[in-house]
Amino acid sequence: MADTVEAVLHDGSSLTVTMQGDGPALLLPVRLEPYSSAEAETIRKWGGDPDLGPALVSGLSASSRVIAADYEGHRMAHPAADTLTPDNLAADLLAIADAAGADVFGYYGYSWLALSGLQLALRTDRLRALAMGGFPPVEGPYRSMLAVTRAAHAMSAQEPDPAAVPVADAEPGDWDSVSVQTTEAQTRQFVTLYEALQGFEDVTAAVPRGLPRLAFAGADDHIDYSPQWGGVQVQIGAPLARHQDELIAAGWHVQVLPGLDHLGAMHSSVVLPLLTGWLQKVGWERQQAAG
Repeated sequence: MADTVEAVLHDGSSLTVTMQGDGPALLLPVRLEPYSSAEAETIRKWGGDPDLGPALVSGLSASSRVIAADYEGHRMAHPAADTLTPDNLAADLLAIADAAGADVFGYYGYSWLALSGLQLALRTDRLRALAMGGFPPVEGPYRSMLAVTRAAHAMSAQEPDPAAVPVADAEPGDWDSVSVQTTEAQTRQFVTLYEALQGFEDVTAAVPRGLPRLAFAGADDHIDYSPQWGGVQVQIGAPLARHQDELIAAGWHVQVLPGLDHLGAMHSSVVLPLLTGWLQKVGWERQQAAG
């Protein structure tokens, strides 16, 4: 049986938080609301998993008290155009945990929500486990993502290209032909975030040494963006592979997943067994009880 509460975030907006299951608290910034049939078909066409959120919550709530909140969806509906900084991002995640009554908790996020977990770990002693998917904890693509987000922001402020097509009608991966789906405020909040992270040195980031942590990514997780989107390559899998030994020596569990790209490594069929196996390995319930 799921319970819901409202979390008040740094900008005063309210986000619905759902709690399900028993056990140690585990915060997941995932969407539970079903997609429409057409939306789900488009997500699958591009290689995504429209059932990701419900599948993760259902699977992980068997052994954890899962705290689920669609933070990304909320920020697209309520952009924090000038205030989505690392400090405010961490404060929002703590507000979600507070609303759920979780003094201490674990966290799993993917892509920029994995980045968010790393920033959270540097700002609180309440975290008891950190899992990052699709974003390396060392040599993260902060500069290249700033270039991409600035390009997206510039396009969002322009008149739509009459030759562009909706995502549903485009060839998967052909971003140059796709019409921009986001507003100026939606894209500007990510420019704000990545600008604030340009001075961040992840190599020297003081993640608590005793914190159980997992990093995973697809070995083929890299995207080459055309000049239209900043003309950069965003590398995720290669940096994780390059730094695998040093990360393991520093206390990370690392998985580089062969044959998977960014969306492929995000699927619930990949993430759920990976997370459950890792949590069992680190003695998740004992870790939480000790906290």
